[in-house]
Amino acid sequence: MNMDKIEQIYKIIKESKNIVFFGGAGVSVESGIPDFRSSNGLYSEKVGNIPVETILSSSFFKKFPNEFYSFYKSKMIYLDAKPNPCHYFLTKLENAGKLQAIITQNIDGLHSLANSHNVLELHGTIHSNHCTKCYKSFSLDYVMENSGVPLCDNCGGIVKPDVVLYEEQLNHHVLISAIEAVNNCDTLIIGGTSLTVYPAAGIINYFKGKNLIIINKSKVEINKLSHINIIEVNDNIGKICDKLNKMLGDE
Repeated sequence: MNMDKIEQIYKIIKESKNIVFFGGAGVSVESGIPDFRSSNGLYSEKVGNIPVETILSSSFFKKFPNEFYSFYKSKMIYLDAKPNPCHYFLTKLENAGKLQAIITQNIDGLHSLANSHNVLELHGTIHSNHCTKCYKSFSLDYVMENSGVPLCDNCGGIVKPDVVLYEEQLNHHVLISAIEAVNNCDTLIIGGTSLTVYPAAGIINYFKGKNLIIINKSKVEINKLSHINIIEVNDNIGKICDKLNKMLGDE
């Protein structure tokens, strides 16, 4: 663990007034949720000859809802997952008035479970669902308690998770809010993401602040601007956040 960089990050957090966190799948890995693109990630799964990207597409959902839900319920839902040190560290920063927004590509809802409030879920959430006919809302429990394809108890329509599938656009309101948050912050923390998923990853191009902190197991390729102080730590984000949390707690 690079203590010099952690000390630098700690100092920046102490001096910052407007921090935004932009996170990806790596944030939830330590909660027992697999990521997508690692050797053991979701995309390494074999589902016959059908690519995972196809199964998680809007057109596949509409044509083959049974097959979609079979995969979705078994591979995308982790009911026993709990927030880890990263989630709780961000909640602590928010409660201290330093963290203004969490922008996440994850759909697991763990940031909210950790009692963070201003969470912008770019790809939606498994905890919200709606009828595709009458638009009645349903909980995750309703979806999981119905075997096979969950149907609306009001009109009989197919219930769809409020997650952004392939071929669908990001929610405009959430996207604009995320861009505004990044544009206005003085420190941007990027964690648990290699910034390869667009258009979500393009949001960081709106950053005009002073400090850019990157915490990710693998190296992140990013355009380096002369006016930005960049600190990168290639390690488990939960471990780094746990260390920072203890440092803040020692005051």
